[in-house]
Amino acid sequence: MPISRRHLLTSVLPGLGAVAAGSRAGTAFAADAYPARPIKLVVPYPPGGSSDIIARAISQSLSESLKQSVIVENKPGANGNLGADFVAKSAPDGYTLLLCDVGALSISPSVYTKLPFDPSKDLRGVTMLAYSPHLLVVHPSVKASNLQELVALSKTSDLNFAVTASGSAPHLAGVALQRATNAKWEYVPYKGGVQSIQDTVAGQTQVLMNGMLATLPHVRSGKLKLLAVSKSTRMPLVGDVPTIAEQGVPGFESGTWQGVMAAKGTPDAIVARLNQELIRAIRTPDIRSRLAGQGAEVTTMAPQELEQFFNKERARWAKVVADAQIKLD
Repeated sequence: MPISRRHLLTSVLPGLGAVAAGSRAGTAFAADAYPARPIKLVVPYPPGGSSDIIARAISQSLSESLKQSVIVENKPGANGNLGADFVAKSAPDGYTLLLCDVGALSISPSVYTKLPFDPSKDLRGVTMLAYSPHLLVVHPSVKASNLQELVALSKTSDLNFAVTASGSAPHLAGVALQRATNAKWEYVPYKGGVQSIQDTVAGQTQVLMNGMLATLPHVRSGKLKLLAVSKSTRMPLVGDVPTIAEQGVPGFESGTWQGVMAAKGTPDAIVARLNQELIRAIRTPDIRSRLAGQGAEVTTMAPQELEQFFNKERARWAKVVADAQIKLD
């Protein structure tokens, strides 16, 4: 009696459906069992910067909620691209995460002629964590008390503008400000925010634009003089200091956006779990209060929202890069 094709598939290959079901079950089981070992939280900048501060603030709380060690590892280099590339090329299993300035990461594709990875293709968003505006500060010896006076001074004196790195978010914010005001200063690139702050405090550079988390302590100690905040509204935390927008540059806003990314291909279930636990950690009353006292606003997003933000920032800064003709090897 002839055997039908349907009978053949069900009798000769009885495990076919079970294999497919087992594969789906295996994926679900892997997500349910996550995490089964320590998680590495890569910060692509030197210790002491804004991203590092946030990573260390949440790591303990995250370790407790995930019941696994969360190890902060600094991998500085190439304006954050070294650490980002490391995560982009890691196994997409949720055990190697990137905590960085998402705004800065969105700039790299426009600034660098060659990148070893494509942020939009090789990384996926997990969540935003916090936002802190850039502070425009000067060494106390600089005879300017507001943006207008600084611009006027720049045209009669030699001013060095310290930036965390060529092509970084503070660098491009400085370029955008310079183009909007016709200021004149020379950019001095560093290998991180900490060193740029130290040299401005020492008077080796005179002007600095940097994230509030790392810069505010030096303003409070009187080692740096605050001229403006790059936020859309004033911040009671720094008194009555006006925004850059209020000082003649309408709509100007920039800052540091700390977020977490994972390698592309990381399962949705694991990304969803990480999103939930990271948001829980950053919203812990103690951490939220500590960050607020340093000028950082807890700002969380769903994975899709973070990716939309990234694409919007990428388009925004691409125009600044093109207009200023900034290109790095």
